[in-house]
Amino acid sequence: MTVQVSQPFTSRLRSLALALLFPALVLGWWEWESRQSAGHAYAFAPLEQIGRSFAEMLADGSLLLHAGASLQRALTALLIGGSIGVATGIATGLSRLLDRTASPLITTMRQVPILGWLPLVALWFGNGDGAKLLLVSLSAFYPTVLNTQKGMQAIEKRYAEVGRLYGFTRMQALRLIAWPSALPLIFTGISQALAFSWIATIGVELLFSATAGLGTEMMAAQVAARTDVVLVCVACVGVMGFTLNQLFALLRARLLRWQGAAAR
Repeated sequence: MTVQVSQPFTSRLRSLALALLFPALVLGWWEWESRQSAGHAYAFAPLEQIGRSFAEMLADGSLLLHAGASLQRALTALLIGGSIGVATGIATGLSRLLDRTASPLITTMRQVPILGWLPLVALWFGNGDGAKLLLVSLSAFYPTVLNTQKGMQAIEKRYAEVGRLYGFTRMQALRLIAWPSALPLIFTGISQALAFSWIATIGVELLFSATAGLGTEMMAAQVAARTDVVLVCVACVGVMGFTLNQLFALLRARLLRWQGAAAR
């Protein structure tokens, strides 16, 4: 008796195999290098040692402590910077006067890399959590303000005409026309801000290694020549960043499901 495998299942299996091929080759190359440079374990830690370090960090709670601290820092900064960015974007998107006065300043500040503000922020606030939150919040502010402003300015004229025909007040027009129209671009800005916040969080932790965080743990491991611990932290950063983006994509699809219905 022959078992027939459906075409979609075979296609998914092939896609999965292709997706795993490159990581498998990289891991194989890494293990080979670790065996060739046995006397330089700090450069290429064996996969077994990396796995053992991962298990130890999970067991003693240090990995969860540092990962939780980084996650809390990134999400708090996203909430602060994103909220201010959305509010500023709405204001500058609806007011030509505010757009002409505030947008040049925002555009000028955006040209300075986030880490370029580090010396000034360190002089003002030291190297504590306040300085870290400020820098990460700034990284979340720019994409949200720019996308929100663009969304507010891209409202179709026919929708505005409908609002005038129905006699909408300014607040009604904002709530029933402007906000729903701009929401897809606002979510795009928040999605970008989430990625920037996570990256900036690890960056400032690497430089301000004063409190718990994955970046702080990576710096401590680098000083101790613990390549295995560094790689555990790097893998954790990548997996957590990917998971955050996937979860937000699911949330966005759920909250904006009316878009598909409207298109049909």
